[in-house]
Amino acid sequence: MTISCPTCKKPSAPRAENKAFPFCSERCRLIDLGDWLSESYRVPVGPDATERDGVSEDEAAGRVRTPDDLPN
Repeated sequence: MTISCPTCKKPSAPRAENKAFPFCSERCRLIDLGDWLSESYRVPVGPDATERDGVSEDEAAGRVRTPDDLPN
């Protein structure tokens, strides 16, 4: 089975032969790391599940609010 490098799409040697696996080289691995660090890659974020369900963050975390927690 041949795996393509995620950065340059060239064939990548198996893990046993390649310290940079799944990348074909250390250069491609560092290019990918730089893209993450410069925030070129982003994980899409949707509405918070607790906001969608109408549950407060405290309730979702199992914290119980007391009257003393309320603002005066």
